Amino acid sequence: MSVTTTTHLNFRGDAREALDFYRSVFGGRTVAVTYKDAGAVQDESEADWLMWGEVTGDDGFHVMAYDVPSQLPWKQGENAFFVSVRGDDAEEISALWGRLAEGSTVVRPLEAAPWAPLYGMVTDRFGVTWVLDVAVAWS
Repeated sequence: MSVTTTTHLNFRGDAREALDFYRSVFGGRTVAVTYKDAGAVQDESEADWLMWGEVTGDDGFHVMAYDVPSQLPWKQGENAFFVSVRGDDAEEISALWGRLAEGSTVVRPLEAAPWAPLYGMVTDRFGVTWVLDVAVAWS
């Protein structure tokens, strides 16, 4: 049996743009269902917002997202969280970092850390904080 973790991201009106950006960084396929597609429109101005979306890659990358409707409380960054992207190849993590960091705020540069060969933290233009690191084999 295996367990996987999928991060679910909450936006207000730009979930599709965010998923397109993440697909451009990590690759994979995007699936997007709007409130209109699902027959769940409560505000016509939000009909094309995402009720549910995801990006999945053949390499195991998987993230989901939706647009929080205006009748629900939401404030960007209010519920802080990190999305962890961990790999065992420093070149691959460095390449992902380079693409993800474009237009983003570097919280901690990607560099060696006491607990990992490479570790870095970046907050992208959507307010999502990502932690990228190279896994260490613990004995």
